[in-house]
Amino acid sequence: MGEGSSPSSKKSRKPDYSRFTQQELPACKPILTPQWVVTVFIFLGIVFIPIGLAALSASEKVVEIVDRYDEDCVPTNYTKSDLAYHDRIAFIKSNKSNKTCIRTLTVSKKMKHPIYVYYQLSNFYQNHRRYVKSRNDEQLRNPNFKGNLEKTCAPEAMNGDQPVIPCGLIAWSLFNDTYVFSIKNKVLPINRKNISWPSDRKHKFGSKVYPKNFQKGSLIGGGSLNESIPMSEQEDLQVWLRTAALPTFRKLYGKLEFDLEANENITVVIQNNYNTYTFEGTKSLVLSTTTWIGGKNKFLGIAYMTIGGICLFVAIVFLLMYVIKPRPFGDPAYLSWNMNPTGN
Repeated sequence: MGEGSSPSSKKSRKPDYSRFTQQELPACKPILTPQWVVTVFIFLGIVFIPIGLAALSASEKVVEIVDRYDEDCVPTNYTKSDLAYHDRIAFIKSNKSNKTCIRTLTVSKKMKHPIYVYYQLSNFYQNHRRYVKSRNDEQLRNPNFKGNLEKTCAPEAMNGDQPVIPCGLIAWSLFNDTYVFSIKNKVLPINRKNISWPSDRKHKFGSKVYPKNFQKGSLIGGGSLNESIPMSEQEDLQVWLRTAALPTFRKLYGKLEFDLEANENITVVIQNNYNTYTFEGTKSLVLSTTTWIGGKNKFLGIAYMTIGGICLFVAIVFLLMYVIKPRPFGDPAYLSWNMNPTGN
């Protein structure tokens, strides 16, 4: 410090005074009296319980058919689980085995269109970090992409010195079971258009990007792609590339644009190509209608009803405590915001 300087001449770091920085702006500071608390809990219970009942009722109106076919569609001569496991793997990997499987589904209630067709897999961890990162989004939309694929897509990045389009483990493991529906020998058309997100078709997958060198390596993972169809129209792939968060998931296969009457028998011819047997996963075919809440989902309705019931129970408990053993209240005038600040 120089000779002519003094502590008072040193620049202060004290911020400028404002009501905002000192938190002195007007604010709503309600006092939670027992009457207010009980009223709020009763209101929440009255609102939540009807919402839960409506959601549960809508879920019950959904007609759903779930048919697991992975075990029945692969014959085995063994009863022991370990021997049957290896037998099924050998069957699904063989190019000579007949993988056509015929199933019969019975409609329990009338199903109004559109009827959504899903495939459901279990024990398939699409959320694994290594699996999720094995893709290149720029390659999917940019026909002039020349970047390094080894960093993002290995080991399914290159076929020799040529890039694989689409690259990565997600695309490589594309689901490739197929379903053909018929009633009384009349084939039912499946609408497989507009099953992916519109944003995916318009923005994430290029209309000038075409599959190339896909599933041409020594190890085939899943389905193949038509190299004459651009990526923006490969909706099966677009649906598959939206990875699931949980190991059991459904993905949309198509839609049936007509009603199915109760007690009708639907014949389904399945090409059982996809290998879930190696990791002991399951495969199911799902037909489902929808309501305003979506597909069948009892959890949302039960959750609303549970929360509403808890709120009513807490309200009753607080009310009884207030009536049986009330506590005296202090004077709100002595609260800090009703008193002048010290020194003013």
